[in-house]
Amino acid sequence: MFGKRGTEGFGARTTDRPVMPPPQAKESRDRTGAASAAQGEPASAATSSNTPLAPGSERPEKRRAPAKSQNYYATKSQVFSALIDTIDLSQLAKLDQESAREEIRDIVNDIITIKNFAMSISEQEELLEDICNDVLGYGPLEPLLARDDIADIMVNGSGRTFIEVDGKVEESSIQFRDEGQLLSICQRIVSQVGRRVDESSPICDARLPDGSRVNVIAPPLSIDGTALTIRKFKKDKLTLDQLVNFGSITPEGATLLKIIGRVRCNVVISGGTGSGKTTLLNCLTRYIDTDERIITCEDSAELQLQQPHVVRLETRPPNIEGEGEVTMRDLVKNCLRMRPERIIVGEVRGPEVFDLLQAMNTGHDGSMGTIHSNSPRECLSRMESMIAMGGFSLPAKTVREIITGSVDIIIQATRLRDGSRRITHITEVVGMEGDVVITQDIMKFEMEGEDANGRIIGKHCSTGIGRPHFWERARYYNEDRRLAEALDSMERTVA
Repeated sequence: MFGKRGTEGFGARTTDRPVMPPPQAKESRDRTGAASAAQGEPASAATSSNTPLAPGSERPEKRRAPAKSQNYYATKSQVFSALIDTIDLSQLAKLDQESAREEIRDIVNDIITIKNFAMSISEQEELLEDICNDVLGYGPLEPLLARDDIADIMVNGSGRTFIEVDGKVEESSIQFRDEGQLLSICQRIVSQVGRRVDESSPICDARLPDGSRVNVIAPPLSIDGTALTIRKFKKDKLTLDQLVNFGSITPEGATLLKIIGRVRCNVVISGGTGSGKTTLLNCLTRYIDTDERIITCEDSAELQLQQPHVVRLETRPPNIEGEGEVTMRDLVKNCLRMRPERIIVGEVRGPEVFDLLQAMNTGHDGSMGTIHSNSPRECLSRMESMIAMGGFSLPAKTVREIITGSVDIIIQATRLRDGSRRITHITEVVGMEGDVVITQDIMKFEMEGEDANGRIIGKHCSTGIGRPHFWERARYYNEDRRLAEALDSMERTVA
């Protein structure tokens, strides 16, 4: 069967398998050559959601499997080299994902048979899956990307990979063949969004097709090998009701957030790295009316809005000549010419905060953004600092007046030391007294201790505010009764 298939051309029959030469085909190609041959071909953008778990990626409660042996990698390298020598990758790229996988599996099985490798059935299945992932997907990352319980994947060079599960970081036994394979996969990921990573441009932000955030930093900046970080997005988008089930917020607090999103309050979501800011922003946008025109501005597009009228904008880094850069501030400025009803900035890091505040204060009510900070009060200070970074020579009081007139609500998200994520403050920006910005907490989270397993115990408490500053806005949208019921329920729960 193997020899017969080797006498026919792959292009002659679209359903035939790729050409397989006699066993005496080149076997001396080294690993680097095989990897570079695979790198030049287009990779599939999709990841298989039903990819079986490879050893080392079992659920956290199970014992982690040992890392693969050097003999396994040597065998895989030989099989991979033979596959690359024989298969027509340009023809393979024309097939759909499943058909391409079947073609590769059949050819690899024949290579194993002819070369007479001594392998058990389980080892052979593992090798087949690994090679399919190398050619069509993201190599050793595929089983980790297929797991929905992983929040972050952190690759520290080819030899060590860490994952975050349930808020805790643990080491995975997943390894890359060598540094060349890791860099090849990074280049494959970033090229899908028109970006590049190499010695001349060693830092790159990108995204996967599902919106997961990717950051790559390559040598010479990364001393111990290429560092790849992936912030994974769940396949099933979270809702506020699910956050209630996780204990991140109470049902009454979730109702309050739904009203805030509905009545077009200008919202800033504050929090540290990994605290769930983007997830919370996605949840809030679900309560925007479907007839509103929304424009999003992001460094790497990851927001997942469900409304029909959404325009998504993404920044662009400079090209190899250092030209053509489009910054976040450029995007926010341009938004004002696109007749937006709401402007949503994925993450505010610099002087673009001034343009966002201007948009919030000039008729684009309901605009939202996220900022890195550790408390609502610190969030206000950071906005002042970022405006100063832009070179605006405005008096401090004027800057604070702009912030006060623009921002209605600050929602603080926090990742606690036990790995859990909680919404710790829902805070209103009320106004100014002299040079001081006045805020009031509507709800906050109070820690009470921890249980025997080290999990933090606490409760969300009402601060007793019976008539928030945005009450008139809620009444304008006929949400005042529901707001009053939610506030009353919060007070009764505390009592």
